[in-house]
Amino acid sequence: MTILITGVAGFVGSQVARALLARGERVIGIDNFSPYYDPVLKFARLKPLRDDKAFTFLELDIADRGPMLALAEEHPEIDGIVHLAAQPGVRQSIADPYIYVQTNVLGHLTALELAQRCSRLKHFVYASSSSVYGGNSRLPFSAADRVDHPVSVYGATKRSGELMTDTYVHLYKLRATGLRYFTVYGPWGRPDMSPWIFAKAIHEGQPIKLYHLGFAKRDFSYIDDIVAGTLAVLDRPTAEPSHRLYNLGAAGSEEVVHVIELFEKALGRKAVIELRPGERGDMLETAADIAETVRDFDWRPKVTVEEGIPKFVEWFKAYNGL
Repeated sequence: MTILITGVAGFVGSQVARALLARGERVIGIDNFSPYYDPVLKFARLKPLRDDKAFTFLELDIADRGPMLALAEEHPEIDGIVHLAAQPGVRQSIADPYIYVQTNVLGHLTALELAQRCSRLKHFVYASSSSVYGGNSRLPFSAADRVDHPVSVYGATKRSGELMTDTYVHLYKLRATGLRYFTVYGPWGRPDMSPWIFAKAIHEGQPIKLYHLGFAKRDFSYIDDIVAGTLAVLDRPTAEPSHRLYNLGAAGSEEVVHVIELFEKALGRKAVIELRPGERGDMLETAADIAETVRDFDWRPKVTVEEGIPKFVEWFKAYNGL
């Protein structure tokens, strides 16, 4: 198979690419090295991939439709797309919404336009987000739940991507699957996400801002489990054109204070905590109902936070030379 991965220098994208190459697939990866966080980390993720002869890298912005749509003719061998490129960050999406619409809405539209032009395409798999559940109060979140009230611009752009995909499946008979990821963490993770923020603050003795007065809970999902789930879905397109949505998460909501305790233990230092109220767009709790994912793909998360946090800390210290 030849798989196109967008956002290949990103956290999930780079690890999905690595897994596909390891099992003998060809991978075409694209990324634009967005400066949302230090691109040096993205270059480091990309380096081992570029050493593989089965990997082709193209520096492209997914919203740049000319070069993007040309890929259908330049690479007619593409038979799978894993669309992971996005502008991340819930809080930042409220401060600067335009870039989120540019990347997550227009970029998603361009990816769909590319998909419908790829004559050999078997499956279009894309990353949605637990943020689409927004103001939903019934836990755990089910993919069958209505998601009409996202509470952040980021969540709204991800829901827009789901709706556009539904339309393209209807118009062009695509086989498409959206994956609602829940708080992915692990080695090579993003520096704007809580695990990196917690580890850095504890190591440096700096305060951690703990929102919702310490009552927040999250479904922390280890990267290896998310990669395995993504590949399991990619490998099982439906026989007929369809659009499916699934949750990929750890199926358990962890108290953030417990996760900080695990970081304290792994780093051998105590955290300095500053309790803060919840911010606009920030969800109090997330939890994934993965029953349908388990049923349809025989996939189950394996790594608990008690196992995953020390693994992340070990990598974090090595990467930062601590």
